[in-house]
Amino acid sequence: MKDDQHAPILRTAYFRFYEELNDFLPQGQRKVFFPYSFTGKPSVKDTVEAIGVPHTEIDLILVDGESVGFDFNLSGGEHISVYPVFEALDISPVIHLRAEPLRETKFIVDVNLGRLAQKLRLLGFDALYRNDFLDDEIVDISLKEKRIILTRDRGIFKFNNVTHGYWVRNHNTRKQLTEVINRLQLENSFHPFTRCSHCNQQLQPIDKEELIERYPQHVPRDTLKYFDKFWVCSGCDKIYWQGSHYQRIEKWIGKLTSREDAQKTTDTYNSR
Repeated sequence: MKDDQHAPILRTAYFRFYEELNDFLPQGQRKVFFPYSFTGKPSVKDTVEAIGVPHTEIDLILVDGESVGFDFNLSGGEHISVYPVFEALDISPVIHLRAEPLRETKFIVDVNLGRLAQKLRLLGFDALYRNDFLDDEIVDISLKEKRIILTRDRGIFKFNNVTHGYWVRNHNTRKQLTEVINRLQLENSFHPFTRCSHCNQQLQPIDKEELIERYPQHVPRDTLKYFDKFWVCSGCDKIYWQGSHYQRIEKWIGKLTSREDAQKTTDTYNSR
């Protein structure tokens, strides 16, 4: 039987991924050049995503030493180096592949990261979360409201229109928080205890007299006796005050910022 002369031509390019991009690869492909075969002339963006690396994690691609965009088409034989987002290194002469940083750091958090959303809110970040979000809803809200997607599900990055997203590596909530802070360099962006940890809305100061009048059943008598500063959530009406957990949370925030002075924290934590 004769060979099919119309069979698609199989081509091969050689890829190497750097730093944390290796988290998406099997052990044998990490930190080395490896072959990847394909047919036609796919874009480099489609190819790296077929390999398993989300495009939102990539900031620089070099093909045979030359910087290229995501729309570069492969023809076979290329050596391709793929680099993650650069936060400190100046690579302005080459082609940045991610969108410009968001002016305001806001998040939408997927259904697997509810506790992370709460901790981000404690630090003052706008972290939208529902336990019934669908992937397409998350992507749509991210684009409309310019929110960074935080997820443990790499599949969400298969949506080509995703511009800002981060795959959280850790399983432990505290490690997840440290990971996100370090990865996105958020250490100087904290506004602790200015946002409700339950519904994500802003907290507003309220006088004790007004509190007693508006919410007579919300705060225990002993709390009203020993505390004078109170805050109310503008969304769900939960009441916050400087309670017994405050010093522990203040110390925790101090460790996150790597500073001994955590005096900028707002005097609230306990709630009803």
